[in-house]
Amino acid sequence: MDFTAIDFETANGFRGSPCAVGLSKVRGGVVVEEASWLMRPPENYDTFDHHNVRIHGIRPDQVAGLPRFGELFPEIGAFIGGDVLAAHNAAFDLGVIRSGLEVSGLPGPAYDYVCTVMLSRRCYSLVSNSLPYAAEEAGVPLVNHHDAAEDARACAGILIDIARRNGAASIAELHLSLGLAVSHQPAFDPRLDPLSKATVAALDALAGGTATPSRRPFVSGWPEEGPNPEPSAAASPGHPLFGQTVVFTGELAIPRTEAKVRSAELGARPESRVTARTTVLVVGDGFVAADLRSGRLTGKARRVLELHERGQRIEVLSEGEFLQMVGGHVVAASA
Repeated sequence: MDFTAIDFETANGFRGSPCAVGLSKVRGGVVVEEASWLMRPPENYDTFDHHNVRIHGIRPDQVAGLPRFGELFPEIGAFIGGDVLAAHNAAFDLGVIRSGLEVSGLPGPAYDYVCTVMLSRRCYSLVSNSLPYAAEEAGVPLVNHHDAAEDARACAGILIDIARRNGAASIAELHLSLGLAVSHQPAFDPRLDPLSKATVAALDALAGGTATPSRRPFVSGWPEEGPNPEPSAAASPGHPLFGQTVVFTGELAIPRTEAKVRSAELGARPESRVTARTTVLVVGDGFVAADLRSGRLTGKARRVLELHERGQRIEVLSEGEFLQMVGGHVVAASA
């Protein structure tokens, strides 16, 4: 069990705006070395959105004068070396690396990676597979969630625990036993390779185009459900939403119709109400996983808890977690 766990925090809704990273290196199923950095996001993408600051507590003045992501990446990359990367919602953290390199004009190596959200779904039975819940199940409870170093350490603990429960001595053996494949992010060469969808949208915003705003104005009344598109046949089976039946509840920062389209593009089947088919409920209205314990829930969320108690495996996601999975939404970038 040799790997490096990684966690990024970003300044705004664009993945290529990292302001902190935490890394935990594991050898033989034991954390042997850790590293973390605060950093300035890449130039032109360093606006701090108040929603992000509210989550991780990192303010612009704390990173003023620090090296930017592109300057730090050689150190980050050297720490990772040739390790398999592990991350909780790995599509987000690997996307941070890719978009950060793209807007910095830098090349980057290929990475094999595993997602502890996917593994948590397979191996735990939790009403939410968000990092605090999975970490608690693994026996490595979080104290300061969204501290990048602590989140990386928790991710490492989850992977170690799941491997132990499955009697696996390596990541390859664990994935083979679960019928999963280790994911791969190819190397990036800025001279040859096309930009990712997230970076194209960010560049469009910087140029004054029509990128999705970080928040839309609140509109009273019931959200428009809209049609339920069919799952995309071209979606990757390795994505956390692939094959899931998704229902949305509460006031979202993006139109519910757009949320359904995004989920269907990634292989999910969106529906309009909680049924015996439902496997994922996405909750808006500023919901966080801790609300499952406080009782601040919508009617659909209460229904999910009832079904979960009866044995139906349904996962509850905050809108922030969902947006990380589907690629996020871009806040207005500024020079």
